[in-house]
Amino acid sequence: MKTYINPNPDQWSELAKRKTVATADLNETVKAVFNDIQKNGSKAVKKYTSYFDGVTMENFAVTASEIENAIASIPTELKNAIQVAADNISKFHSSQKEIPTKIETTSGVFCWRESRAIDTIGIYIPGGTAPLFSTVLMLAIPAKLAGCKNIILCSPPDKNGNINPAILYAAQLTGVTQMYKVGGIQAIAALTFGTDEIPKVSKIFGPGNQYVTAAKQYAQQLGVAIDMPAGPSELLVIADETCDPEFVASDLLSQAEHGGDSQVILVTNSEEIVSKVTLAIENQKAILSRQATVEKALENSRALIFETIQTGIEFSNFYAPEHLILVIEDAENTIEFIENAGSVFIGNYSCESAGDYASGTNHTLPTNGYAKNYSGVSLDSFVKKITIQKLTSQGIQNLGPTIEIMAAAEQLDAHKNAVSIRLKRLQNG
Repeated sequence: MKTYINPNPDQWSELAKRKTVATADLNETVKAVFNDIQKNGSKAVKKYTSYFDGVTMENFAVTASEIENAIASIPTELKNAIQVAADNISKFHSSQKEIPTKIETTSGVFCWRESRAIDTIGIYIPGGTAPLFSTVLMLAIPAKLAGCKNIILCSPPDKNGNINPAILYAAQLTGVTQMYKVGGIQAIAALTFGTDEIPKVSKIFGPGNQYVTAAKQYAQQLGVAIDMPAGPSELLVIADETCDPEFVASDLLSQAEHGGDSQVILVTNSEEIVSKVTLAIENQKAILSRQATVEKALENSRALIFETIQTGIEFSNFYAPEHLILVIEDAENTIEFIENAGSVFIGNYSCESAGDYASGTNHTLPTNGYAKNYSGVSLDSFVKKITIQKLTSQGIQNLGPTIEIMAAAEQLDAHKNAVSIRLKRLQNG
């Protein structure tokens, strides 16, 4: 982790850069796979599953017996932990339900807004070395609360053609309606077009590697909505003398272990803090099972020392981190100065892992600077908002002349007439 002392604003763009990957060849691959699956359906999905994942699949659907075996194989301790997390996630997202409020904008003119669930959604759950069953909770629970009728899960199979049991257990617990053993570009394409096995969806959620991310972005061009643009995971910690360097190091490492392309940044006003955190990182990473991944991520990470914490906050807003930890004096009263962040963690005991798993907030968050204009997943992500209006006879009389004048000014006679014909009817009794 390289250290920079008092970098000036001209350097911020360079310091805020994430690790990038060449996309030209990647996008061509995505397009070719999509075209094949659109034309050949499940046959093409099977071909790419064999090619990319090294496993031959006869059927993609998870069977009832597979779900039963998964449930039986999960230790009680893990089941209990998943239930606690599910309860907290449900509590937090339930609080986001909107109660429609009718507003009388003009006497006799009533306007309000109501939510309607997206009927069919797809959730993509990465497998591999870190099967993210926690992401099932983060996506399926708010989808269910929102009222989505069909929740379609896709997750890549292992070499034996199976999905991690914890993913299946979490899916069954949260009300996922259908589960399929398919991953990568081919899963996103199948959800986009639909096949004879896998349903077409209206919106796709979930994280993934660069191939999945590129596939989701391509799906969006084809009329399927996605949760947000996504990239490698990231964390920025702002720390002053009130921080515990051991805690800070543990948070930086927890995010670095997501992948070699992850990025962690320490922002502080003290060289001493950087030294203590760096030493703690060296001590803690020695016992980590994903040490090689962590070290690769740290190569793309940095420590920034500013003269003041306020300048550090300004850099953080410029960087727009996915996760932001504030371990500074009077941190809670500093929140008003945070403009761009996916999720914020306040104080020494608010580890980022809490949000990843069980505090109740959602861990599906904007990365790569998209926190400047995107929110993380919430209940609103699974609904559409429909505006409704009702004009009484008094309402059209009160507002009608205004509409007539505006329509005439835009030379839209039919618009004006739609009002005038009603006003005349009322005038004539």
